[in-house]
Parts: sequence; C-alpha cells; structure tokens
Amino acid sequence: MAKVLNSTSVSARRAKAIALIKAGVVHSQSDLVKLLKKAGFAVTQATASRDLEEVGAVRSRNSAGELIYQIGTTSDGAISKSMPLPSDLILSVEPSGNLAVVRTPPGGAQFLASALDNSGIASIIGTIAGDDTVLVVSKKSNGGAELAKELLSFGRTSNKSASKSSSGGKAGK
Repeated sequence: MAKVLNSTSVSARRAKAIALIKAGVVHSQSDLVKLLKKAGFAVTQATASRDLEEVGAVRSRNSAGELIYQIGTTSDGAISKSMPLPSDLILSVEPSGNLAVVRTPPGGAQFLASALDNSGIASIIGTIAGDDTVLVVSKKSNGGAELAKELLSFGRTSNKSASKSSSGGKAGK
C-alpha cells in the first residue's frame, strides 16, 4: 500500500501531476487521483479536476488515438499561466565548489528544478530537487560561484535563454 504523505503543498502535488501528465499515463481524473495517491498525495476527484485546470491540462487524443490529458501550451511555448515564475521561486543562492544551493518557498523546488533543466543554461549539468531546496551542479569543477550569479540573474529576469549574466551581485539573499 502506498504511503500517504501529509503534504499540504499544492505546488508539489501539481508538479507531480504535471510529471504524470507529461508521461502520458493520465487518461481521466480518476486515473490522476489513483496515481497521485500512489505517489503519496491523497486527493479527491474535485481536487484533481482543479489541478488539471490550473496546470492547463487538456484532454486530447495521442498518436495511438487514446484520450489522454496533455499539458496545453501558449503561443510562446510556456506551460499554463498558473506556473510560478523563477523570480517567485528563488529566495537565495549559495555557491560551493561546483554546486549552487537554491532555496525556494515550500513546494517550489521541483518547479524551479524543472525550469532550470529546460532553461538552456549551458553551465548546468543537472539539478536535484527536494521540497524547498534545489541542488544545481555546474559543469566546471569550481563553477559554483559563477553559476550562483547566473541563477540569480535567471530569477530576476525569468529569462529561459542560455545567455551569460554580467550581474555583479552577491550570491544570496
């Protein structure tokens, strides 16, 4: 039996819902309820319905002709307007060696990690997200400080390009 988390984090639950939808395994609201429960989130069908609406999920046919939920995108390719912006998620950044530790509001780490993974920032080799902390790994063995500055710039501008920042700001809040 799945362990049910006492999670009040809407952000974490919706991040999991988005991951399930992107995996192509959500055919109905009841599927989402079951899959979220298996992942540790006890939700009602009404909550699943609200989550689907908030993340911009739409029901359409996949290549096999099956009805599944998919994430709707806007003309600029962005996921639903309800997704938090990096500027709302980056509270502080601390460098260490080839790492940058990013603090977020509770439940925001998975959203931010996903945004960073898809940002195109060339110096990022990968991310690991907890509930309110993201560990970002730089390709350079001593690139943590430079990466921290780049992450702060990414948060301020919410720019998802790989452009280098010339920010001279201090890493941290």
